[in-house]
Amino acid sequence: MIYNDFQDLKLSGLGMGCMRLPVIDGDDAKVDEKAAAEMVDYAMEQGVNYYDTAWGYHSGNSETAIGKALSKYDRSSFYLATKFPGYDLSNMGKVEEIFEEQLKKCGVEYFDFYLFHNVCEMNIDAYLDKQYGIFEYLCKQKEAGRIKHLGFSAHGSYDVMKRFLEAYGEKMEFCQIQLNYLDWTFQDAKKKVELLGEYNLPVWVMEPLRGGKLASLAREHEDRLKELRPDEGIPAWAFRFLQSLPGVTMILSGMSNYEQMKANIATFETKSPLNENEMETLLDVADNMLKKKTLPCTACHYCVSHCPQKLDIPELLALYNEHCFTDGGFIAPMALMSYADEKKPSACIGCKSCEAVCPQQIKISEAMADFAQKLGM
Repeated sequence: MIYNDFQDLKLSGLGMGCMRLPVIDGDDAKVDEKAAAEMVDYAMEQGVNYYDTAWGYHSGNSETAIGKALSKYDRSSFYLATKFPGYDLSNMGKVEEIFEEQLKKCGVEYFDFYLFHNVCEMNIDAYLDKQYGIFEYLCKQKEAGRIKHLGFSAHGSYDVMKRFLEAYGEKMEFCQIQLNYLDWTFQDAKKKVELLGEYNLPVWVMEPLRGGKLASLAREHEDRLKELRPDEGIPAWAFRFLQSLPGVTMILSGMSNYEQMKANIATFETKSPLNENEMETLLDVADNMLKKKTLPCTACHYCVSHCPQKLDIPELLALYNEHCFTDGGFIAPMALMSYADEKKPSACIGCKSCEAVCPQQIKISEAMADFAQKLGM
């Protein structure tokens, strides 16, 4: 296992994400604790020392399961991370209650890493609202030693992340974002990494395989990669991409079975960053993958000036592309929760004024109608 430096710690290059633990009868709420414990045992044996859980994973049962699995190990032999569940606005006034319960569920007296969970368009105002006292409370727990390192995770846009950092950046020690070679451009991950660099914050990676979409590729793409590294597995390319990026300190993978874990751990026995040609080829593969499932909006904004509803069409199309490529998911619906009804896709009246000036000749009115139907808005 390779290790990366974080302050005075040595963190395993690969961390075990606990959002996709093995379950019983396909029920996400029923963690197979025996199978999960076996995976933790193997991970510990192979040198993995970072375990990432959260309040809402597995309908609230992930923290309990991982706490039990780690309970037989010396507390100094692993680093445990969990998060305040701000993805649910009803939790905003319950930070103390939730934090105390998390300690009990995990069976620990402190958390090595604790995060503001899922900073995004939907909750940024609440996270910054002093009436809830979330920031103040968590800082107090850090001073008391019940949180060793404080950070945040984000699925929101660059602008949302910047607002959060402008408010709390001085106290943040790391940031966890969705980062992979597909989202390097698709979700502006490159720009987000650069923003974190401005604040000297190391990057924690979630979704390195984008929910499994990068674990296998179309034959044409796999053949291109195999020409460059015949012995490298396709999932390993995603990890090698991340190993090539300065600032990436922790790579989390939500492994749902023993075989996935063994393969991923084997990849992290070595650090093998991509050379320039390999990087260019991989990003070109990502570009070709996106072209087949997304609309070619360049965000020129010509359409906006011609929209009688004053919709932010480029932003809506970006969310539409995300929703279509992911075959659903939570990112687009979550972002649109912050939009007024008159600014959502359903507000499009189908006049096609935008289409008359679109350089890419995108059928915007059809996309907006399809988006509204997909979302049920």
